[in-house]
Amino acid sequence: MAPISSDRLRFPCEPWKLVESIHVPGDAGTLETLFSLGNGHLGIRGAHWAGADAELPGTFINGFHETWDIKHAENAYGFARTGQRIVYVPDANNFNVVIDGEPLSLAESAVLNYRRSIDFATGVYECAITWDCRSGATVTTVERRAVGIQSRGSLGIELSLTADRLVSADITSLVVNRQDQPVEDHSAHDPRRSGRHAGRVLAPLHLQGSDGSLRLAWETAESRQRIGMAVDHWISAEGQPFETVVGEDESTVRYVLAVNEGDVFRLEKTVSYVVNTADADAADPGEVLASDAELGLVPFTEILAESARHYSEYWSTADITIGGQPEQQQAVRWSLFQLAQATARAGVAGIPAKGVSGSGYEGHYFWDQEVYLLPYLTYTNPAAARQVLESRHAMLPDARIRAKELSVDGALFPWRTINGLEASAYYAAGTAQFHIAAAISFAANRYQWASGDAGFGTEVGADLLIETARMWASLGFFGKDGMFHIHGVTGPDEYTAVVNDNLYTNVMARFNLRAAAALDHPGVPETERLVWHQAAERMSLPFDPDMEVYSQDNDFMTLEPWDWSTPKSKYPLLLNFHPLVIYRHQVLKQADTVLAMFLQWQDFTAVEKQRAFDFYDPITTGDSTLSACVQGIMAAEVGYSDVALKHFTEALFIDLDNTHQNTVDGVHIASTGGIWSSLVCGFAGMRDQGEVLHFDPRLPVEWDSLAFRLKVRGRVLSVELHQGSMSLALVPGPSADTTPLELSVRGQRLVIGVDTTTVPLESVPVPPPSEFPSMFPTAGLPVIGNARV
Repeated sequence: MAPISSDRLRFPCEPWKLVESIHVPGDAGTLETLFSLGNGHLGIRGAHWAGADAELPGTFINGFHETWDIKHAENAYGFARTGQRIVYVPDANNFNVVIDGEPLSLAESAVLNYRRSIDFATGVYECAITWDCRSGATVTTVERRAVGIQSRGSLGIELSLTADRLVSADITSLVVNRQDQPVEDHSAHDPRRSGRHAGRVLAPLHLQGSDGSLRLAWETAESRQRIGMAVDHWISAEGQPFETVVGEDESTVRYVLAVNEGDVFRLEKTVSYVVNTADADAADPGEVLASDAELGLVPFTEILAESARHYSEYWSTADITIGGQPEQQQAVRWSLFQLAQATARAGVAGIPAKGVSGSGYEGHYFWDQEVYLLPYLTYTNPAAARQVLESRHAMLPDARIRAKELSVDGALFPWRTINGLEASAYYAAGTAQFHIAAAISFAANRYQWASGDAGFGTEVGADLLIETARMWASLGFFGKDGMFHIHGVTGPDEYTAVVNDNLYTNVMARFNLRAAAALDHPGVPETERLVWHQAAERMSLPFDPDMEVYSQDNDFMTLEPWDWSTPKSKYPLLLNFHPLVIYRHQVLKQADTVLAMFLQWQDFTAVEKQRAFDFYDPITTGDSTLSACVQGIMAAEVGYSDVALKHFTEALFIDLDNTHQNTVDGVHIASTGGIWSSLVCGFAGMRDQGEVLHFDPRLPVEWDSLAFRLKVRGRVLSVELHQGSMSLALVPGPSADTTPLELSVRGQRLVIGVDTTTVPLESVPVPPPSEFPSMFPTAGLPVIGNARV
């Protein structure tokens, strides 16, 4: 079922909110993801406060993880040795509410009215429920939540209660250690989902509480990371808590009181988390952690104000408006809101594949952040983009060690990681994806190009470009044909693995080598620079002369085509077929060659791009959530407006409609980054890292307009598309540079200032589709005539 788009009565379309107006049992976990809150450092899932109504509740802190020894069935040299998994930190979003002896829950109680929402404009979650109590009372509860921004470790929760008659209320506020609760290990059935640890993870260091205040601290069993937590309660009525109980897995503060007719009882719960702040040699590190957490406590009203201020500023630059498409507009804002929640206060840390909205993919950092998130951050929050790249730079010492393990020079970054070490146990779809090195160098180059941050190049950027170029130069080799080859790698498409001359890898490695060779850096000898230059210029790019298409790798065109009569129930293929079955067929998990042509747009002709799209798009399953956005971008460039809009819409509702059936584990953050790129790079046709910023718009005929802003070299550029025209202007502001900016629109050079420049646009004709020689399966055909095939 598509929960959002198929039921607009339950999920009404509001431009600045996601709203659920009717409670329906059965999809609580998915909605916990969709209604989650976060700031890039701290995240809390959108679970209901009653335990009976939650499916997969939890709170996470970016980078706070546990480790374990990976046990390989058959070990080999250089295999990943240490697993890493994000930890459920003790969760404060828990209440038991008992009215006149009746515990209230959506599962067991009668509900008269229900509405919950998450407000994109303020970052506030609110859930209002009117209960028809068995005692005859009508009671309304309203819960509000917000996470801090400046105080990034803070969380505020308010629970209010009103009744139409005098009621006896027994309200317990809980802090629950969910990490050590018995829960099914879902990863046994789906590798995309997070596993669970066999033993206890969080060991208590400090447990203290009285008069409604809790001061708590734990340490992970293996990684020895520490977390401190302070919780304070305030109530609008007079009196003290009935009891305060502290435990290693559950701590409670209980209030028992009468609520008069018409009175509003409010309970505010302010929470502060700190991690790894205590000196390891401290006499009582747990007490130090708890005290540090106490210093971070912020009143609930201030948390609300922080959040509102942040989002007011955020939307002034980050908003993207679509004219005449209210449902798509709401979904776009939800995506942009999720991007803010995953990145705003991450600090010098990576961005997990699920942000801080869930435990999916173990909380690891992948290439997703460089290719799908850094474009958005670079042009909306360049300071945050720099911090992500600084987090990669901090991993260089471990990456150099890893390179030596794999017998290459320079640095080899881990395919999936939290702490800088490789955590991918399946090397064929993990370590073999060397292309992550090019993704990092590409993101570093883009950031410096777009921001004009000269200091970055000497402090961080040069190291990343040089060390990755050294890796490519030693990984590849000059063959007998005089070309530079890179063998034994896996590209972004994980349905083909450990191949020779993967086109995407080679194209991106060529970029990496060229960019490093162009550096004026004292640490690069001229002989090394010459090798990089020659490797780049002689890079082997597989091309099939019969199909007149760039081949995904040297052997891809020789594979047997996939049987497309395979029923839909057998997708995604990775859950239904052994990898060896998939690897020997011509079938893609995601756009691979097409992605290369998007990122290195200057290196391919319009005809080459169209033929590649026409060949690869039909054989791409979309089993990856990273695929639809890229296919849509390239469909728009090629001129297939209807196909572009189809792919964009598919990408837009991946989580909102749970189309991949794993939204329960968190938002697909890279896919939401792809939504930004779909709009800015797809329909507005933006391309960068050339001589100037370039636009070649492709506004869908169904849309009235498209408008957004970009931060470019200290300036704020306003872009508006209408049918038949494009308008551009620099936006003045207190800190914005208004020096004119040179750019191009469909090859026409323009100088843009604060006065609006409008460019007329002709419609783009739809090209005739490419024609290819017949392709059909040959393996397994019984008999053709008297000859066996």
